[in-house]
Amino acid sequence: MNKLVETLKATLAGAAAIFLAACSAIGGENLQAAPSSPATAAEASPDYLIGPLDQLQIFVWRAPELSTDVTVRPDGRISTPLVEDMVASGKTPSQLSRDLEASLEEYVKEPEVTVIVSDFSSTFDQQVRVLGEAAAPTALPYQAGMTVLDVMVAVGGLTEFAAGNRAVLIRGKGADRQSYRVRLDDLLRKGNIAANVPVLPGDVILVPESAF
Repeated sequence: MNKLVETLKATLAGAAAIFLAACSAIGGENLQAAPSSPATAAEASPDYLIGPLDQLQIFVWRAPELSTDVTVRPDGRISTPLVEDMVASGKTPSQLSRDLEASLEEYVKEPEVTVIVSDFSSTFDQQVRVLGEAAAPTALPYQAGMTVLDVMVAVGGLTEFAAGNRAVLIRGKGADRQSYRVRLDDLLRKGNIAANVPVLPGDVILVPESAF
């Protein structure tokens, strides 16, 4: 329970820091436009890391009684037949497969385990989050090649009160954090594809409310 409370506190603290940075960025008059083709885009498509609430299909070859579907608990752990408690969050499916094999070696000769993520939530650092005047603000698992347009379609677009062209994309952490202007009105309401830009894991898009 203490670990869960600490995790929730850390998540809330991170969200608060992002919100304060976003509010400060919106007040800036000279934000540069988000990079249209960041050099790091290809490199920033990391292997998927399992996160809390992900749903996993676990297959143990030649041992169907050990195969199961599980949901990663909020504390990042899973329980499967013969493996009572194992950390899953923060691992790739392949890493979790190898760890399960190591645990099952005591009971099964040369176990072969495959882990498939059937429903994605992902870790905090691999999500793209949308705050403010979006139709359905949410956190989305990052997908390779994802753009601002993909994100805004997933959240249902803008509300009628949104100041889309004053939206801010926040990227990075701490001293490396940068804020960019994104022109969502031009993209979504005027169809200006030039306003579409790539997003990266961990990006936050904040859409302010119009003053009028």
